[in-house]
Amino acid sequence: MRIVVADDVMIVRAGLVRLLDEAGMHVCGEASDAAQLLRLVALEHPDVAIVDIRMPPTHRDEGLVAAKEIRSRYPATSVLVLSQYVASRYAARLLEDQPAGLGYLLKERVSDVAVLVDALHRVAGGGCVIDPAIVQRLLDQARPSSAAAELTGRERDVLTLMAEGCSNAAIGQRLRIRERTVEAVCAQIFAKLGLPPDPDVNRRVLAVIKVLRA
Repeated sequence: MRIVVADDVMIVRAGLVRLLDEAGMHVCGEASDAAQLLRLVALEHPDVAIVDIRMPPTHRDEGLVAAKEIRSRYPATSVLVLSQYVASRYAARLLEDQPAGLGYLLKERVSDVAVLVDALHRVAGGGCVIDPAIVQRLLDQARPSSAAAELTGRERDVLTLMAEGCSNAAIGQRLRIRERTVEAVCAQIFAKLGLPPDPDVNRRVLAVIKVLRA
């Protein structure tokens, strides 16, 4: 897998490159700002771009803007966005147009190389990955009147694993329940969040996005 890494903090960027090298990934470029990142993607056409949200010059959302531009201009390149903060508004903005091939992880999670590599493979395969800490915090803070507040503990656990991009089989293994039970719980989640069956949409992703936007 060919990857470009964008982070304005050299130590962080070097740490990511080392982790990726040790995991057998090929880092084909490094960028310290969004403009350099876009040039690298145009030149190298990597499989995945790892992007920090806050980059020069304003350190606000340059990385997020660049991530959306990459997915628009270079659809063959997936994007994994890293953030130091649990900011649901950033995740919602990232996924609002086309969630396929996108991921949003907290920086504290990428020190676990297994988590990082798994997320990279998921987004490179066209999946969507959201850090479970973000979903869990939003569920904990859900307004009593919201649909998310009506979810049971088991439904919250399943939704959190959905956000990680886990399949029903993987969710069943993690929670030690039958895959058929996972399917039933998913159906309950979709019903509570007002997501009827639709062959043209991915209800798993829509469920996560709905919680992010709540």
